[in-house]
Amino acid sequence: MDLCSEKEIKSLLDRHGFRFSRSKGQNFLVDGRVPEEIVRRSGIGEDCGVLEIGPGIGALTVCLSQAAGRVLAVELDRALLPLLSETLSGCGNVEVLSGDVLKLDLPELVRSRFAGFRPMVCANLPYNITSPVLTALLESECFQAVTVMVQREVALRLTARPGTSEYGAFTLFLQYYAVPELLFDVPPESFLPRPRVTSSVIRLRILDSPPASVPDKAFFFRVVRGAFAQRRKTLVNALSAALGIPDKDVLVRVLSSCGLSPDIRGERLSFEEFALLSRSLKEAL
Repeated sequence: MDLCSEKEIKSLLDRHGFRFSRSKGQNFLVDGRVPEEIVRRSGIGEDCGVLEIGPGIGALTVCLSQAAGRVLAVELDRALLPLLSETLSGCGNVEVLSGDVLKLDLPELVRSRFAGFRPMVCANLPYNITSPVLTALLESECFQAVTVMVQREVALRLTARPGTSEYGAFTLFLQYYAVPELLFDVPPESFLPRPRVTSSVIRLRILDSPPASVPDKAFFFRVVRGAFAQRRKTLVNALSAALGIPDKDVLVRVLSSCGLSPDIRGERLSFEEFALLSRSLKEAL
């Protein structure tokens, strides 16, 4: 069965009486080159155990099974399970798990399913759960790389540079754990039904440690979130409000010690500058 053939997909869906759920963000690939390219660019090999989130009808899953040693596909929609049982019947190294990835113990899942394999993630993520899923995957600290298809707007935010409108707190959250790379775009016509937006595939190479020293992780992210809470404000004014520091002269002095102008905005700072700023603020307060 060609799982990227629109005709065969519709026949499969009709056979099982399946109807798309807009709330679950279901869009199935109808361009067979896309899943093949995702797997090729992911760096996945036979020594890898791969977690796939939201396999749909299994177009990407089949490609993963051909490249990886083991695949665990987690599907929330129970209505898709009979379809996956049919489409993945020839994939002996694939296990389908019915459940919500956001409720799973990911470290335990990796220990129990991927012993002896390099744990990786590869998925076409539903747009409505992209941020919480990426947060859960990164905070689990148990994967070596994450390759996902997301909405292009999100991909630009995840790979943004300082000083751009897309750059924000979530960009820095991601950089704490990984080095992001935008691989390629996928147009709406590659899906059934067609989404209203372009998608992008990104790869996150997980770091062994943050790119700069962050002794107090919680305080670092308080500073980052505070800096972007009110983007139009200068960093002095934004952090004064977010951290409860009424004496702005303290902030001016700390910024100066970091080589930063008192009228700079948070969107201009790199990860390394935020790390230095958070360390200096922690010592000054």
